[in-house]
Amino acid sequence: MAGGGGEGSRSLEETSTWAVALVCFVLLVISIIIEHSLHLLAKLLTKHHKRALVEALEKVKSELMLMGFISLLLTVGQGPISKICVPKSVGNSWHPCNKEEENNITDFDEDALSDKCASKNQVPLISSEGIHQLHIFIFVLAVTHVLYSITTMALGGLKMRRWKNWEEETTTAEYRFAHDPDRFRLARDTSFGRRHLSYWSTSPVLIWIACFFRQFLRSISKVDYFTLRHGFIMAHLAPHSTTKFNFQNYIKRSLENDFKAVVGVSPIIWFSAVVFLLFNTHGWNSYLWMPFIPLVIILLIGTKLQVIITRMALQIMDRGDVVKGVPVVHPKDDLFWFNRPTLILFLIQFVLFQNAFQIAFLAWSLYEFGYPSCFHKNVQDMIIRITMGILIQVLCSYVTLPLYALVTQMGSNMKPAIFNEKIAGALRKWHHTAKKRLKESRKSGSNTPLSTSRSATPVHGFSPVHLLRYYRSELDSAQTSPTKRYNADDEHFDLESSPSTSNQNTLGSEAQHLRLTLQQIIERAESVDTTTHWQSTDDIHIEMRSNEIRDFSFEKRLEQ
Repeated sequence: MAGGGGEGSRSLEETSTWAVALVCFVLLVISIIIEHSLHLLAKLLTKHHKRALVEALEKVKSELMLMGFISLLLTVGQGPISKICVPKSVGNSWHPCNKEEENNITDFDEDALSDKCASKNQVPLISSEGIHQLHIFIFVLAVTHVLYSITTMALGGLKMRRWKNWEEETTTAEYRFAHDPDRFRLARDTSFGRRHLSYWSTSPVLIWIACFFRQFLRSISKVDYFTLRHGFIMAHLAPHSTTKFNFQNYIKRSLENDFKAVVGVSPIIWFSAVVFLLFNTHGWNSYLWMPFIPLVIILLIGTKLQVIITRMALQIMDRGDVVKGVPVVHPKDDLFWFNRPTLILFLIQFVLFQNAFQIAFLAWSLYEFGYPSCFHKNVQDMIIRITMGILIQVLCSYVTLPLYALVTQMGSNMKPAIFNEKIAGALRKWHHTAKKRLKESRKSGSNTPLSTSRSATPVHGFSPVHLLRYYRSELDSAQTSPTKRYNADDEHFDLESSPSTSNQNTLGSEAQHLRLTLQQIIERAESVDTTTHWQSTDDIHIEMRSNEIRDFSFEKRLEQ
C-alpha cells in the first residue's frame, strides 16, 4: 500500500480547523464511551461479588494502557526511526515478498527512493508507512487477544454449568447410597475403574493414544467429577465434608482467578509474537505450519490432563485390588509436567494468544494490503488460518478448559479460591490486624503481642470468625486432631520472621482461645448468606498450633 502525495499529504497548516476539531471531538467521545463502559462493567461485577473478574478487567485495562504507550512511542518515534538507514544487503533480506513482487511495489511507489537514505545507496530500516501499519497491527492483536480470551472463558463456563447439577446430586440420598463408605468392591468393578483401568492403561504408549482420542468423546464424565471431588475433599478437608462442601463453586472461583492471568500478555508471549513476525518471510511458507502450533499444544494439553486422571486410577490399583467405599485418588504435583500445575495455565495462555495472533494477522493484512498480497497469495492460506482459529476455539472452550478447571485441582495444595470473597477478605483483614498488633507489641517491648483475654480477639469487621457465629454451638462441641496443612502459594500469610519463645507461648495461648478449623470455615462459608452480619464473636474459636503461626497454616480435622 503506497503512501500518497499531493493533496493527500497536507499538514495541519493546510487543513481546515473545523475538520481538526471534528476529528478530535469524535475521538474524545469514543474514548469517553469506552471508559464509562468499563467503569460500569466494573461496578456490575463488584455488585455481584466477582472480585476475580474485577481484577481481570483491571488487567484488560492495563493491556489497553500498554497499547496506548506503544502507540505514543510509535507516533513520537516515527520520524527518527524512519531516518535510520541500513545497507541494501541487510535491508533487502528476509522480505515477505519475492523479488518480482518487490519490483512491482517499488515501481508503484517511486517516492520511497527519494529519501536521504537513497543518496547514501542505503534503504530505511523501516519507513513511516511501515511504522503506521505496525502500529495498527499491534492494536488489532491486543484487542483480538482480549476478545478471544473472554469468548473462550465464557463458552467454557457455559459447558461447566452442568457440573452444578452434579454437585447438587451429592446431597441426595441416592448419592449417599451409591457411595456407601462401608461398601467393599474390586477397584476394577467401580465406575471409575471400568472407565480408566483397561489393558491400554498400563502401556506407556497406548495410554497416551487412548487419552488423545478420549478428550474428544466425553472428556469429563460424571464419575470422573465425583471421584476427583471426593479425592480433593479427602486430601484437604474432613471426610464429613463430602455432602457439605460445594466443589463446583470452588472450581468456578478458581477459574475466575485464573482468568486474570489468561487475559494478560506476559513478556515471554510478546517475545513469541516477535519471533512469529520474524519467520513470516518469503520462502518459509509460514502459513503451512504456524497456525498448527497452537493446535498441537492444545491437543497435547488435553491428552496430558486425561493421562493424569488415568494415572490416578492406576495409583488406586497399586494400593490394592479391593477398595472400601468410594475410590480415593491422591492429588499430587508430580502428576503434572515438572511438578508444576501452573505450567498448564501458561500453555493455555500461550495457545490463546497465538491463535489470536493468527486471526489478527489475517484481518490486519486483508485490511492493509487486500487480497492477494505477499502475506496471502492464495485462498488456501486464508482457509487454513480461519479453520484453525475456529477449531482451536472450540477445542479450548469445550474440551481443554473444563479439563483444566477440574484436573488442576489435583495438585498438592489447595488454591486461595477455597475461600469465597467474603471469607477471604475477612481473613486478610484479620491477618493484617494481628500482624500490626504484633509489630506494635514488639516495638513497645511487651511480651504479650496478642492479649489472651477474650476481648483481645479481633473485633467484628476484622476477624473472619464473626461470619460463622450461626454455627457456634456446633463448633464448640467439635474435637480437633490437626494433621495436614494448607499453604496458599498466592496468599501466603506470613506473620513475622521467627517469633521469639515468649511470643510463641503467647501466640499459642491465643491460638487455643481461637478454636476454629479450616474445613469448618470452608463448609460454613458455602452456606452463609454473605449479606448477613453478626455482632458477637464470643465462644467462636480458632485452633492452630503455635509452631505453625509463622506460616499461618490451617489444619485439617480428622474424624476420630
